[in-house]
Amino acid sequence: MSSKKKKKLPALISIPHGGTMVPPELKGRTRIGRADILEDGDAFTREIYEASDWVEVQLAAEVARAFVDLNRAEDDLPPGNPDGVIKSHTSFLRRVYKKGQEPDENLVELLLERYHRPYHRRIKEILDSQPAGLKLGLDCHSMAAVGPDIAPDSGRRRPAICLGNLNGKSCSQETIDSLATCFRLVFGLDDKDITQNRPFAGGYITRSYSQETVPWIQVEMSRDLYLRKPWFELESLEADPERLRELNSMFKEVLLLFFGA
Repeated sequence: MSSKKKKKLPALISIPHGGTMVPPELKGRTRIGRADILEDGDAFTREIYEASDWVEVQLAAEVARAFVDLNRAEDDLPPGNPDGVIKSHTSFLRRVYKKGQEPDENLVELLLERYHRPYHRRIKEILDSQPAGLKLGLDCHSMAAVGPDIAPDSGRRRPAICLGNLNGKSCSQETIDSLATCFRLVFGLDDKDITQNRPFAGGYITRSYSQETVPWIQVEMSRDLYLRKPWFELESLEADPERLRELNSMFKEVLLLFFGA
């Protein structure tokens, strides 16, 4: 497909957890480091799901999930949910802030206004304008290979790929089955290696925007596909760029197969 003449695929790709930026508003308050930020977020998903030249619209967050979670509702906050929109603890139960330095109401409001709301305003603007007849929204994530303590599937090994459609509410069964088949073929997966709505049926983004005219699917890729030897160096916290390029190429092939391009 020519890079100059190809028609962009009618998809909106959202990558809300791939950022690693520590908000400057939190300087001196946090107690977690780069390893915690990578572990809590969807490390390297900006590279894996990069398809801005291939799809109509792509959004990718820069802020780290550990500080502002774009896949949570604004009122989903500690102490009710330590792993909420502005967290007190990571999904691996590590405290995010130094004692007495947790964000107060004013700082929470500032973080929401600067990082959370612009992302969601942009999605809404895109869906309202419906550029080039969008046909699918994909909220793209990675998942720990084994469910962490805070998860409902704690301690259980997860599949290579999980696709979520809110148990049939965010897109048709035909649509999610078709995408599952594409992942299965391109990634060379067995039936057991790709699941639907287990362990993730879809988060805030999928719930919020599947009410619009575009069907949505949440995509979860196991970090076992790239955050383990021989592709990941634990000391340097660097992933093999060739492996990331390979997964990105495979993801683009999934999109092409799905849309019949």
